[in-house]
Amino acid sequence: MEPRMSLQTVEITQDGDIVTLCLNRPDAANAVDLQMARDLLTAAEHCATSPGVRAVVLTGKGKMFSGGGDVPAFVTAGDGAGALLRDITTPLHAAISRLVRMDAPLVVAVNGTAAGAGFSMALAGDVVIAAASAKFTMAYTKIGLSPDGSGSFYLPRLVGLLRAKELMLLNPVLSAEQALGYGLLTEVVADDALATRAMEIARQLAAGPTLAYGKVKRLLAASHHNTLEQQLALEGDAISTLGGTTADAREGLAAFSERRKPKFTGR
Repeated sequence: MEPRMSLQTVEITQDGDIVTLCLNRPDAANAVDLQMARDLLTAAEHCATSPGVRAVVLTGKGKMFSGGGDVPAFVTAGDGAGALLRDITTPLHAAISRLVRMDAPLVVAVNGTAAGAGFSMALAGDVVIAAASAKFTMAYTKIGLSPDGSGSFYLPRLVGLLRAKELMLLNPVLSAEQALGYGLLTEVVADDALATRAMEIARQLAAGPTLAYGKVKRLLAASHHNTLEQQLALEGDAISTLGGTTADAREGLAAFSERRKPKFTGR
């Protein structure tokens, strides 16, 4: 186990090629304040730029994943709330972009309530698992605000426009099983199995072809706005680049022809 990176509100632990990011404001419901937004960006930059990182787990410390934005801070800011929200969303959104576009897959382990920005952050995961007791709610319009943290991007793509409007305008609280039924989660596990299951998935992904995972993630992101022909062109470029330049592709092809399990190195 490598030493933890010292940040105020996000605990970073690296175990081999897997990094765990733990939101660390448990006494404040892991609410996203300015410091956490900045810490998340620092953590995301570390994950995205470190060649030894091949899978990332994002979770929360304590009983909640994240209760969303730091509402008391917004109230205290008074007329400056708009400027404060801009200051928070700028690094928060940069962090989410880095985590989404990095080669290493992002496993989100929702350990408790995910509300507002917590819900939005969970949606950005490549694999999203939740404890059986977890709850999900958008909640933004309950306090007169609109979504941030990628919620308005991912939610309609996952559940459809009409269901997204329901979740954002009516703010129902979904159980983990309901969220799974809506297509928002990969799986639901018992509360005491969440950390173990998240690491099992992370280890499986970390043993895989990291560069290919990155291509898959970016192809899927581009598919939202491309025409068929544009997407086919990207697919051709991606598969030929991987096949022609990566050791993992050569190993995968050789292992297939030799009828053995491949040993990927992320290169």
